[in-house]
Amino acid sequence: MDTIIILDFGSQYTQLIARKIREQNVYCEIHPFNKIPTLTEDVKGVVFSGSPYSCNAADAPVPDMSNIKGKLPLLAVCYGAQYLAKWGGGRVQQSKIREYGRANLNYIDGSNPLMKGVPMGSQVWMSHGDTIEVLPEGYKTICSTENVKYAGYQIEGEQTYAIQFHPEVHHSLDGNTLLHNFVVDICHCRQDWTPASFIETTVKELRERVGGDKVVLGLSGGVDSTVAAVLLNKAIGHQLHCIFVDNGLLRKNEFEGVLESYKDMGLNVKGVDAKERFYSVLAGVTEPEKKRKAIGKTFIDVFDAEAKLITDAKWLGQGTIYPDVIESSSVKGPSQTIKSHHNVGGLPDYMKLKLVEPLRSLFKDEVRRVGRQLGIKDELIGRHPFPGPGLAIRILSDVTPEKVHILQEVDHIFIQGLRDAGLYDKVWQAGAMLLPVQSVGVMGDERTYESVVALRAVESVDGMTADWSHLPYDFMAKVSNEIINRVKGVNRVCYDISSKPPATIEWE
Repeated sequence: MDTIIILDFGSQYTQLIARKIREQNVYCEIHPFNKIPTLTEDVKGVVFSGSPYSCNAADAPVPDMSNIKGKLPLLAVCYGAQYLAKWGGGRVQQSKIREYGRANLNYIDGSNPLMKGVPMGSQVWMSHGDTIEVLPEGYKTICSTENVKYAGYQIEGEQTYAIQFHPEVHHSLDGNTLLHNFVVDICHCRQDWTPASFIETTVKELRERVGGDKVVLGLSGGVDSTVAAVLLNKAIGHQLHCIFVDNGLLRKNEFEGVLESYKDMGLNVKGVDAKERFYSVLAGVTEPEKKRKAIGKTFIDVFDAEAKLITDAKWLGQGTIYPDVIESSSVKGPSQTIKSHHNVGGLPDYMKLKLVEPLRSLFKDEVRRVGRQLGIKDELIGRHPFPGPGLAIRILSDVTPEKVHILQEVDHIFIQGLRDAGLYDKVWQAGAMLLPVQSVGVMGDERTYESVVALRAVESVDGMTADWSHLPYDFMAKVSNEIINRVKGVNRVCYDISSKPPATIEWE
């Protein structure tokens, strides 16, 4: 399969470059700049990402270009462009004018293959503290802005191109054109990376890898585990054994509803009621990270016990997706832990199972496209993401069955309200938080002193960044009124208008 390799120098936009290239139906992979993979004949080109570093810094990232520059088409973005200029003998200095935000190209070499179809005045997005002051000999300018003379260049005699702006962000209005020029016209990649081709290739690989062995997979009702299960089922049929654990922290009626949804999908699924076991280990635990670890350990214990009932199971199926893989092998090692999350490739020693992760090369939006291609119902494919620890991390105190019940009722009113108002599919993720706060209220002629809940709804593409959803006031008023009237123990409703960053989507 034709492949583009992206070398990551730590830019916040690196994953976005990959997603934009894949939108061209061209496969690409992200690798740390200091862990360059073997460049097989399938690799048709390389992209250098941006970076928070200055190329003049003592600890600046330095890639090994011996098998890349002059041998494969190369597109260097932002830091990559500055590094290449300095490497060639040019001069890179701290910008005299801050170069962040929108700019317009006032010079374009229309004959250059990278700039084909990019119009004069095209808006681009700058985000760099250094700039190229002098280009090395043999480097030819291909575009400029008013403040950045060398906004783009090509090394003469090579298919090596560089730009100081970010074509991958939507503020660069002709960025897709530029990326198409590179991956399709310059690298000559076939545009055959499609959901259908992914399914065909993956099913074949799964059959070859798993053979006649049994696979056990934990279903959550979420998009990733569902698509992983259907792919595995398509490949190996009833060799796949799915386990759906009710940890008592799911949404209202979710355990029964999800099992019902799976019935007509031909999946071999067993439901396990382990609510009381989870409530027991969570009793009195208030610290978020301890909650997550207690839930994770208990889930593994329950899952392991069930897996051992499946004779001769050899493989553990997981719904790991590409951002999880990238996160586990970042430029400076695993990224700082904000919260315990996907443990890519991590299993307790006592679980003697080999891992199979059919979705580990896909982004979330690609998982959904594959799911639709597989014919999975929209009610499952379109589900909002839901945290692995469930409602435990939306209860900002110790977890009790009573608190879970209150939050399930609040959450149900909110989510069903979004569906009824036609707003559910416009929101990336929504839910409710039960706060460790009592507030005074008046119901009838009596004063109340009851709980406060916060509603949260965000818009996003992949969850890495998110903005709060501007839901209609009349909708919010209706939902708030319904929650207070119907959920005993709640007398005040708030709405979270924080974006990520600096906030996170979940509160714990």
